Amino acid sequence: MNIVDSSSILPVVGPMGSLADFETYKLDQITTYTVHDGDTLSKIADMFGVSVATIYWSNNLKQGDQIKVGDILVILPITGIQYQAKKGDTAASLAKKYKSDAQDIIAYNDLPADGYLEEGATIIIPDAELGQIPGAQPKSQYYGGGGPEIAGYFMRPIFGGRKSQGLHGFNGVDLANSCGTPVYASAGGTVIVARSTGWNGGYGRYIVIAHPNGTQTVYAHLSLVNVNVGQYVPQGHTIGGIGSSGNSTGCHVHFEVRGAKNPF
Repeated sequence: MNIVDSSSILPVVGPMGSLADFETYKLDQITTYTVHDGDTLSKIADMFGVSVATIYWSNNLKQGDQIKVGDILVILPITGIQYQAKKGDTAASLAKKYKSDAQDIIAYNDLPADGYLEEGATIIIPDAELGQIPGAQPKSQYYGGGGPEIAGYFMRPIFGGRKSQGLHGFNGVDLANSCGTPVYASAGGTVIVARSTGWNGGYGRYIVIAHPNGTQTVYAHLSLVNVNVGQYVPQGHTIGGIGSSGNSTGCHVHFEVRGAKNPF
């Protein structure tokens, strides 16, 4: 299985993944959890308020894979639903119905490239949206984030290029340029996730940096990852290159700021 070599994504979260550690968890933060004796996927999912599917999906696991003591799991603030396929269902039709992504459904459930589904098959629809409560406002594709504005703290993570998409997801923007263009640390901090392979919940190759002021920055869809977990990087340090890995349709970096306003 693919894991990250880190004990926590936030300095205040302890390395053993205890319930006391969990109490510091923030619902809009990516975090990591160290598996210890007696843990099960369902227990961990309950602790973090996500589904078991979320844990499978964000750690490149397939159904039936086992976890063991010492494994370190990434916990993404997403969830999914279990679904039994009906006649005529395809990944594309379910993605449209549940406002998910067809490629995510295909990747998680190891389906054929055309998204064909056998009637009666049980699958997971990652990050699915269930029907709205009558009278409720439709759910936005911007899941929140933000926070205080910290003027001058973050630098733009690429030089040149353009903003190809404004705020979406978890306080993220897309900054486009040619694949391979250097990506820089927006602020100094410690690398706590550095994934150089895998789908990773749609992020593809990605990096997360924890900063001394308690914020985090995320750099996704990279073509390469040039840093290691635990490494301190100063602001402006080259950490990777723009790519189109994961759930991406063109060369860009998806850049998130967690815990503060995204200035870009």
